[in-house]
Amino acid sequence: MKIMPCPLNGPRNISEFVYGGEVTDMPEPNQCSDQQWAEYVFYSDNQIGVVREWWLHAPSNYWFIAERHTQSDEIIRSYDASEIFNQRVEFSPQDPQEAS
Repeated sequence: MKIMPCPLNGPRNISEFVYGGEVTDMPEPNQCSDQQWAEYVFYSDNQIGVVREWWLHAPSNYWFIAERHTQSDEIIRSYDASEIFNQRVEFSPQDPQEAS
């Protein structure tokens, strides 16, 4: 049985988790092109090595970050996202009329 160390719930069976993709820098939503946004949302580097990834503990609905080696599948560490993200991103329309 494979175990994932959840920062909130402790070691849990990997079947309780959902992969959320690589942690990457988000482009400015109201200023980037559709191509840039699509690359951010849908593509990853897919390289061998240690990557930072979003993971969800489904039973508690808790999102966190794990560092995992993509070749060995070893989970190096996991931690709360607040360790690297300290600001909330607000998505708002560029044109106030679009909001109505």
